[in-house]
Amino acid sequence: MGQMPKRLSVKWKQWMLDDINEIRTFVRIAGEGSLSRAAQTMGLSLSVVSKRLATLEARTRTLLIARSTRRLALTPDGQRFLERAKRILAEVSEAEAMLAQGELEPQGLLRINAPVALGRAHVAPVCQELVERHGNLEMELSLTDRLSGLIDEGLDVIIRIGQPQAPGLVMRKLADNHRVIVASPRFIERKGAPSSPEGLLDYDCLHDGDGSLWQLVRPDGSQASVTVTSRLRCNNGEVWGDWATGGFGLALKSLIDVAEDLRTGRLIRVLPQWSSPPAPVCALLPARTLIPSRVRVFLEAMALRLRRANERSSSAKADGIGEGG
Repeated sequence: MGQMPKRLSVKWKQWMLDDINEIRTFVRIAGEGSLSRAAQTMGLSLSVVSKRLATLEARTRTLLIARSTRRLALTPDGQRFLERAKRILAEVSEAEAMLAQGELEPQGLLRINAPVALGRAHVAPVCQELVERHGNLEMELSLTDRLSGLIDEGLDVIIRIGQPQAPGLVMRKLADNHRVIVASPRFIERKGAPSSPEGLLDYDCLHDGDGSLWQLVRPDGSQASVTVTSRLRCNNGEVWGDWATGGFGLALKSLIDVAEDLRTGRLIRVLPQWSSPPAPVCALLPARTLIPSRVRVFLEAMALRLRRANERSSSAKADGIGEGG
């Protein structure tokens, strides 16, 4: 393809600059709650600020701010646009910083979702570390074990164990992982341990109600599928992890989640030669060409923390109770 004619290139750049200025003005109006205060803080006339807002609404064919004689209020569309606009401006600021300083300093809001147990143990500490290191970075962490419904919530990163498929998102592996069968020393003392996967049928095997089929593999390629039962079930993995630690049954848990409990002896591996198929820790990201630096530094910090967790758990992997089957 040929280059854009110079006259059109100049116009295109001016249109882009106008777009950014309109978005900046909208975000400032929303923050100040007043056209006049926004104009004052931006060093512009009230007419310029009003015109920018009107042009943005005309171009998007959307009422973003409801005006009255007493106050301004974001419409539902305006509220949704505000969240996206802030991310756009953060990326523009990063690009400007790259040109000015030759590097990208993470800044702006990073919205993350993670499973409850993994989020508390590993994601939350990484968030603390990053906001302490980068003064212009904001982190918003939500914890839930569900994936459905999260795609449309404007998240920057979704952390999951396993390899979930989600339309419009790309997956990046952060760490190797698999699930292992664990129980507390108290449970083993009272109930003993199974000697084979089929022996799991004689034990309470804690699960969420939907996860009663345990699929297991051995290093030699042997496979086993067991439909387990339990008198205790919960849709939160952290709860039945606590039940396992309390001695109420066996649990099939992510090794990264239970590594510390295995290291300290609060939990013991059962049938240590058996584990789930690979269930890596992955990040789901919106598909885009350029990954913002705030996302990149978070992914790097998460991968480092999980790698260290795997290294600490390596000594516990071979320890356990029960025959290989």
